[in-house]
Amino acid sequence: MYHVSVIGIGTGGAEDITLSAITEMRQLDLVVFLDKGSATADMRAFRRALLSRHSVTATVLELHDPPRDRHPVDYQEEVKRWHQARADLISEALQQALPEGGRVGFLVWGDPSLYDSTLRIVRAMEDETRIRVIPGVSAVHSLTAAFGLVANDIGGTITITTGRKLSSLAPMQRENVFVMLDGRDAYLEVATPDTYIYWGAYLRAENEVLREGYVADVGPEIAALKKELHDRNGWVMDTYLLREIRS
Repeated sequence: MYHVSVIGIGTGGAEDITLSAITEMRQLDLVVFLDKGSATADMRAFRRALLSRHSVTATVLELHDPPRDRHPVDYQEEVKRWHQARADLISEALQQALPEGGRVGFLVWGDPSLYDSTLRIVRAMEDETRIRVIPGVSAVHSLTAAFGLVANDIGGTITITTGRKLSSLAPMQRENVFVMLDGRDAYLEVATPDTYIYWGAYLRAENEVLREGYVADVGPEIAALKKELHDRNGWVMDTYLLREIRS
């Protein structure tokens, strides 16, 4: 039996980890890292630093992430295949590392419930598992805190989606929309003259970058900056809020 803890660790701020997360980490026998290559080495280093800072003695098991087709014919099917490959890889590794079972942890960027695949992967594992989830500070909350925003208008709704889905939203759904995982600068495709953007990359980390303004004014600058940051650091994780504001 594996007791699996899926622990949200926030978006890169060393002070943002919760007391619940620290308590949970200290009970682990093993922490699993998926190695996605040198480009994301600093994200793994941040996780290691958290473990060290909070006196976590668990063994760290690093596994090479299975390959994924980034331009598949069927996106949904490719993601399902990739998730199952991850689940199979982790199951095999756990059987070797902890053949009698134990407490296993995954340190999840942001919050495990919001655009993260760890819970799906753990549930797809063949091993008998009991799952415990520790919430973390999400990118949405980090963004609103950075700009001092209330997420919703008075009595208004909130839409959270990905860059891939943004253009398919009805205009009403885009009046107040948080966008994550946007690899195509989708805000440039949907903006009206009244579309205002609050954009942040590396939220809560030491190298946090923020921009805001009407998309017509700052959109191209943000797109160029995002490319520059990706080229410089090897990865960029950004989130933004689009809001219709009549000037």
